[in-house]
Amino acid sequence: MKISSETLEKSAENALLTCLSKVPFLRINNIRKGPGIGDHRPDLLVKLSLEGIEKELLVEIKSNGQPRRAREAVNQLLRYQTVFPRAYGVFVAPYISPKASEICIKEGIGYADLSGNCRLCFEQVFIEQTGNPNVFAKKRDLRSLYSPKAERVLRVLLSKPEKIWKMKALADEAGVSLGQVANVKKLLNDREWIQTYRSGFSLVAPEQLLNEWTENYTYQKSGICNLYSLKSVPEIEVSIAEVCRQRKLKYALTGFSGAARLAPAVKYQRVFVYIDEAEEDVVELMNFKEVQSGANVSILTPYDEGVFYGVLEIGGVKIASPIQIYLDLMGFRGRGEEAAKALFKQTIRPKW
Repeated sequence: MKISSETLEKSAENALLTCLSKVPFLRINNIRKGPGIGDHRPDLLVKLSLEGIEKELLVEIKSNGQPRRAREAVNQLLRYQTVFPRAYGVFVAPYISPKASEICIKEGIGYADLSGNCRLCFEQVFIEQTGNPNVFAKKRDLRSLYSPKAERVLRVLLSKPEKIWKMKALADEAGVSLGQVANVKKLLNDREWIQTYRSGFSLVAPEQLLNEWTENYTYQKSGICNLYSLKSVPEIEVSIAEVCRQRKLKYALTGFSGAARLAPAVKYQRVFVYIDEAEEDVVELMNFKEVQSGANVSILTPYDEGVFYGVLEIGGVKIASPIQIYLDLMGFRGRGEEAAKALFKQTIRPKW
């Protein structure tokens, strides 16, 4: 959701006034553009009265509340305070992430966002409201960071978070353009999830990245064909591997089928497998029947070939990477989440 600068400033002013209105002994005397301080000026100057005390708030507004932008705003407000030492600095953005709020609190800067979260602490005033969801979560940077091509880059980074990557090497490994890598790098940098060095950059917050990706992912982006077989689950999985090998088809077990080979935690009665361009005769060779309910096989036609990155072979059967299996499992409430957490604990986290 893109907000014009004029609308953002007015909305930021309203958000701040909403927070301040919670204090019965506080009066707002004036709100105007901030004074020029060197080459910059605060976006707003708010003059208050509270029980005989005059107070000024210097407000910095950003269109993005990710940690890097929050740090920029906080540093700017701290510079303003060298000129106005008795003023209180406040950062305002559409949504201020938990990490960004920690940055503000650590430096003694207040914050408020357009999603209803705020923390203001000055004189006798203490206002705090947290836990409101990000109503701007569908904005462009999420769509950009979790697009199919961008996800190819994320899979590579999460598979080797300790590795320092040069842009060209990462683009080649992920099979995307340099421009795509540059865009992903910028979005991760805004979240302060990467560390930049002279020799390149590396991922430093893999768990935060995986959590946010999970919230913006569903295995249902892939095409799904639900089938039934009289064979047992182990027989079905072996049959799929054999037919795909004969037909030279790219495939990988995922979901419960993949997790069972890495971190067995739950019993399962349904096979999940990615097969690239599976044709009807392949389904016939496996003696599967398409059904509307009661399926014990789900063939996923990949929404992007990136799902095959990092495929492993265990016991003669190919499975998707632990990261891909985790993402797919988290789409199944209950036992899927249970299996995903076991996979994360036993296989993914130890490598980080």
